[in-house]
Amino acid sequence: MFFGLSAELLARFQFAFTVSFHFIFPAFSIGLASYLAVLNWLWLMKRDAAYLRLFDYWKTIFAVTFGMGVVSGIVMSYQFGTNWAKFSDKAGPIIGPLMGYEVLTAFFLEAGFLGIALFGRKRVGEGLHMFAVAMVAVGTLVSATWILAANSWMQTPAGYTIGANGQFLPADWWQIIFNASFPYRLVHTVLAAFLTTAFTVGAVGALHLLRDKTNRQARIMFSMAMWMAAIVTPLQIAAGDLHGLNTLEHQPAKIAAMEGHYETHKGAPLILFGIPDDKAGVTNFAIEIPVLGSLILTHSVDGEIKGLNAFPADQRPNALIPFFTFRIMVGLGFLMLGVGLWSLWARFRKRLYESTWLHRAALVMGPSGFIAVLAGWYTTEVGRQPYTVYGLLRTSDSLSNVDAQAIGASLIAFILVYFLVFGAGTFYILRLMWKAPLGDDGELEQAPVRAGGITPAIQMEATGGDNAV
Repeated sequence: MFFGLSAELLARFQFAFTVSFHFIFPAFSIGLASYLAVLNWLWLMKRDAAYLRLFDYWKTIFAVTFGMGVVSGIVMSYQFGTNWAKFSDKAGPIIGPLMGYEVLTAFFLEAGFLGIALFGRKRVGEGLHMFAVAMVAVGTLVSATWILAANSWMQTPAGYTIGANGQFLPADWWQIIFNASFPYRLVHTVLAAFLTTAFTVGAVGALHLLRDKTNRQARIMFSMAMWMAAIVTPLQIAAGDLHGLNTLEHQPAKIAAMEGHYETHKGAPLILFGIPDDKAGVTNFAIEIPVLGSLILTHSVDGEIKGLNAFPADQRPNALIPFFTFRIMVGLGFLMLGVGLWSLWARFRKRLYESTWLHRAALVMGPSGFIAVLAGWYTTEVGRQPYTVYGLLRTSDSLSNVDAQAIGASLIAFILVYFLVFGAGTFYILRLMWKAPLGDDGELEQAPVRAGGITPAIQMEATGGDNAV
């Protein structure tokens, strides 16, 4: 024991801490890589220097984010050997190749083209440079695909056999990769990454519009971000609903914990707020809407929702964390939808760039994507307990033979080093965002050359070129 905490609990805390730091960087870089590809393509199509300046502005932020994501991911992966060696032994024949495919097909793709994307425009030509930027964006999506395939298999295992030594051995890679929850988890996570980037970009645009409503680069990034918020948020809500139905089918105990239901109900209410008490088997101070829980989860007013008490006590998760993290995620999702709809109304009234209160709201919502993805991850992972491989390998049977004192000491070291290193990196990113996307002289770049002659950027500004976005 270490300060009264077991080795298993400390190992879970350590993994949760390191993954939380790691997750926020890919959640941002996945969407930002695609945003950079769009900006670069718009520069090539329009020859509008504002897009080139925005590309250069965000590529620096992407480079720092990408670097911190790589470093935090390496540290996280070591824990499979130090703290979770038994899990690595049992699930290694399946998880190992999936992680290896991610490195071979995605990380090498990202790393191989990253230098060209960041520094190669004038060295390799615009066509090859555009290809490199696109490959970095594709690489981030391929990386997410393999990682989510591995995580989804742990949630809904399929395509395996169990060997004589208790290892999970691959029997059908198609079923392993495309397991029951994988499509829903992939769509939900990628859309979350796009929304994380959209609200970050929107917050930066809003910040600079609050300072100067004529800043054209701020106008462009804010407009693009609000289009993404308005279009993708409803898609994300729909994807989340489908993901919830899939979870109800394959992990009903997780749904019961998320919803705060201890007793099985037909026509179950939707609990808006309460405090789950696992010992008493009840959600205290519950604020409910009758029947709505069954209607959402089963699409029927008398659909049956199993409660936690329907499962053996040693086979169900603690309800407190997934109950609240799920509500944080959903609540932020609807706030995102509200900002997106607000932006559409402001755009319709031609006040998208003048609405100070909209800009303030977008600025406040800047971190919302990061908070939502972390809340969603906590919901998913805590809701899977007490298993690492759902229904097959318990967390207590996945732990290495390691002392609580050793894990506790390394956890303290991680906390100190992470807040120092990644705190400095985050501070640097915020400083980059604080600076307006303008040159030192406040002018746009030298006029771009088209095949048919020169189109001065100042002329494009006068004709309202930003309205095309």
